[in-house]
Amino acid sequence: MRHVLLNVSLQPAAVDRLRILPGLQVHWLDPTDAPVERPVELLRDVRFLICKHPPKNFDDLTNLEVLQLATVGYEHLAHLRLGERPFAVCNARGMFDTGIAEWNVAMMVNLTRDLRGMIRRQERGQWERVAAFHQEIRGRTVGLWGYGGIGRETARLAKAMGMIVHTMTRRDIAPRHGDFTPPGTGEADGKLPDRVFTSGQEREFLAGLDFLILALPRSRSTTGLIGESELRALKPTAFVLNPARGPIVQEAALLQALRDGWIAGAALDTHYHYPMPADHPLWSFPNVIMTPHISGSDKSERFPTLMGVLCIENVMRWVGGRELLNVVTREDLLESTV
Repeated sequence: MRHVLLNVSLQPAAVDRLRILPGLQVHWLDPTDAPVERPVELLRDVRFLICKHPPKNFDDLTNLEVLQLATVGYEHLAHLRLGERPFAVCNARGMFDTGIAEWNVAMMVNLTRDLRGMIRRQERGQWERVAAFHQEIRGRTVGLWGYGGIGRETARLAKAMGMIVHTMTRRDIAPRHGDFTPPGTGEADGKLPDRVFTSGQEREFLAGLDFLILALPRSRSTTGLIGESELRALKPTAFVLNPARGPIVQEAALLQALRDGWIAGAALDTHYHYPMPADHPLWSFPNVIMTPHISGSDKSERFPTLMGVLCIENVMRWVGGRELLNVVTREDLLESTV
């Protein structure tokens, strides 16, 4: 009997589907917002763990074969040194692509039309039809730094809205067929971008953008990736959107770019502090939209359903000895130690 431990929010029907698989013993525990200690006798039998926060006594999982995370990022687990462990690690790529892509499109529209400016005038009862309120995103160029699931779904929506899509990647875009992708989303073949830039072409990529969207994970190589020289390379009419991780953009450089007009504004869903202090200067810029890390969230109504689909598929693949979805490479796990 192989034991599976669930510590995530799933639809009961998904749990029932797992429980009817032959040869499995499924344990479903209430998810927690922080690591907690679990009974040693339970953990020693677990072969497949599905969780957001692994248990505090993680080393008691002596027979673990697969760790399925309910998050896309895994830098918060660097202390577990997952890249040195003998089991497979899978993440939740694809789970949040639609939510974050919709946030990206919403922020591009809101920044272009200066929605914050309209709302300020509404609150003052002020009728003013300034030119900024009339603008469109159609025909503008969006640059996606990173072209994983979030980048691909954003590209799909942007192209449908008549935008030009550029991407910046470490190497040429390759097809993606080993990742979880909800039906009707993304693009596995990587054919949508109008132009692809690779390492060494960063300045050329940035210079042609109306929007820069960060769509890459935080790691040792991406922390502080966007600094003064990158922000100065953008047009003064360009906007920066960060739904990835706050520290990918150097904080001091971003503040200076906003104060001195190197860029037109920003939309930030990921931050330098959690929570952001009420007196942080980013709150006060009229051309900055701040959201509290909600663009892609396990609190979405769709999350339990989609997570159930991914869990069922990966458990069935594990039982059948087939290749798992969303496997994180050892290289990427080691690189995530920041």
